[in-house]
Amino acid sequence: MGEKKTFKFLVEGGKATAGPPIGPALGPLGVNLMAIVKEINAATKDFAGMRVPVEVIVDVETKQFEVKVGTPTTAALLVKEAKVEKGSGQTGRDWVGEISLEQAIKIALIKKADMRCKTLKSAVKSVLGTALSMGIKVEGKSPKEVIKEINEGLHDELLSKYEAEWGGAK
Repeated sequence: MGEKKTFKFLVEGGKATAGPPIGPALGPLGVNLMAIVKEINAATKDFAGMRVPVEVIVDVETKQFEVKVGTPTTAALLVKEAKVEKGSGQTGRDWVGEISLEQAIKIALIKKADMRCKTLKSAVKSVLGTALSMGIKVEGKSPKEVIKEINEGLHDELLSKYEAEWGGAK
């Protein structure tokens, strides 16, 4: 194994190109740019319209490469799920959109690797906290109210359906 160099980029999901910032950074290494771009786009296609952190690790001698894809921010995922342009400028007063609790759970599962939450419940509450700060309601209610309901066990049945995907006990 030769010397490895790591490059980090923020790309729009499924729309990376051989142009800047990827081309100028990797081109001088003599790697197959199109193959790298193709792999990045395949790995990020589910995040269309969102900026995704991507890491490209290149072996300088063999020109072998590895692509690691991060996840968009919780805020970006909420914007996509709520189908809004952006969060509210006046949170707590102006609500810009709404998601279901199930959508919040799905975002928590996507963000699992980045979150420091031990349980699905705490991860979902973290997503709801972001929704609150962005002015996005959950099933017609303030996310604060839904967090309270989760704490009281009112959504345990729905959460338990996704426990296996989280991979752990409650």
